[in-house]
Amino acid sequence: MRAALAAPPSFFTFSRSIWIVLLSCTLFTDLRAQQVSETLSLEQALEIGVNNFQRIQAKRKYVQASNALTRNARNEYLPNVIASVQQNYGTVNGQFGPLAAIGVLGVSSAGPSYQDQSWNAAFGALYIINVNWEAYTFGRVKSRIELAKSQAERDSADLKQEEFIHRIKISGAYLSLLASQQLVRSAESNLKRAETVQKTVRARALSGLNPGVDSALANAEVSRAKLVLLDLRNNEQQVRSQLAQLLAMNGFESVLDTSFFVRIPNAFTTDADILQNPQIQFYKARVTQAEKSTQVIRKSIMPGVTLFGIYQARASGFNYNYTPEFPDRYSSSYSNGINPSRYNYVAGVSIFWNLTSPLKVRQQTRSQRFISEGFRNEYDQVTVQLQNELKLADQRIENSLQSAHEVPLQYQAASDAYTQKSVLYRNGLTTLVDLQQAIYALNRAEVDRSVAYLNVWQALLLKAAASGDFNLFSNQAQAQ
Repeated sequence: MRAALAAPPSFFTFSRSIWIVLLSCTLFTDLRAQQVSETLSLEQALEIGVNNFQRIQAKRKYVQASNALTRNARNEYLPNVIASVQQNYGTVNGQFGPLAAIGVLGVSSAGPSYQDQSWNAAFGALYIINVNWEAYTFGRVKSRIELAKSQAERDSADLKQEEFIHRIKISGAYLSLLASQQLVRSAESNLKRAETVQKTVRARALSGLNPGVDSALANAEVSRAKLVLLDLRNNEQQVRSQLAQLLAMNGFESVLDTSFFVRIPNAFTTDADILQNPQIQFYKARVTQAEKSTQVIRKSIMPGVTLFGIYQARASGFNYNYTPEFPDRYSSSYSNGINPSRYNYVAGVSIFWNLTSPLKVRQQTRSQRFISEGFRNEYDQVTVQLQNELKLADQRIENSLQSAHEVPLQYQAASDAYTQKSVLYRNGLTTLVDLQQAIYALNRAEVDRSVAYLNVWQALLLKAAASGDFNLFSNQAQAQ
């Protein structure tokens, strides 16, 4: 019986074990993939932000609306073709006398004049096809088309500017969050050092090797380190919230790309023309649209040449010889009243010109001219501002590179000083104040080392924003 129980496992049991192992490997692989996917790279952040940000989506809709208006403006070249079918029933009493109906609908009855009122009524019909085409407008329609195009170009430039600025904002917030997180880590390290010193001081004070005041100072230093850590964590949460807003997300806990702390950009120059900056292009598009609006106003005073043609068919239940002497020569039949019996056509050309148009649009033209000049002033101001920011970016790049080369030396010296002061204090050869000064120096060195490389990237981002060449930053930021 025991031999039977000790028999080797069956094939089914062995297969089940294999499936458990495979399932465990699959779950481990999925968990590892999930952990890897939690890292949010700058490239992913840019893609998420540009695709999800509502303001950018709204401006895309504005571009589509402007393109539709441009197509609609081209359709103004098409002729007007109007077809009308009218069937009615009524009397045809006529009477001599003046008539002027203004602002109300009148009845245009036509027929012989009776001595007394007659209520004879019959059906009638009118069929019309009217074609009119403003064949030559002296540039009025063309100016409206150009205005619609300029509006579409302005909205397109506005979209590109919004996307460009949003990429700059996301990159800046990404680097700021990296810096905030690194400062939190430095504060945590500083707290650990303060707690280590606190334990050492407490042990030496209890054994009588150090005065009790050293223990109080160590406790105060630990409390100060905790307060600094809390402030930095609050700042990190605020910066994370700002980045989440730029990404149009409710919040995220993803790990950021920390490779920015161990590398610096390789290129700091660009061949891009600053006048091609999306921000400058937007202001230039505003100037162009204002100028096109001025042209539309000026062209509105020009005459127009119109070709027209009308074909008309008319029907009436009253006979051609219906008179007061023969009032029974009509038919109340519907079919007789709507069957056309008379046809006419008219074709011609007309030119019209409102002679008072120059007086009406004079002030409007002046107003639009002032608007154009105002837009040009804003264009010049933005150009000068970006040129100054470009110079400032070059200076910041130079200074941040010097800092990046200097901070390793500072950190190494501060670390050696802290180690020496710690050993001396444990052996009673220095004071707690000297040790705390070494801790302060090491903490500052850690902070400077944390942000030194990021300052180089932020300076490069500033240059990319001023020059309009975002690839100068993104291509190097995405390189691993």
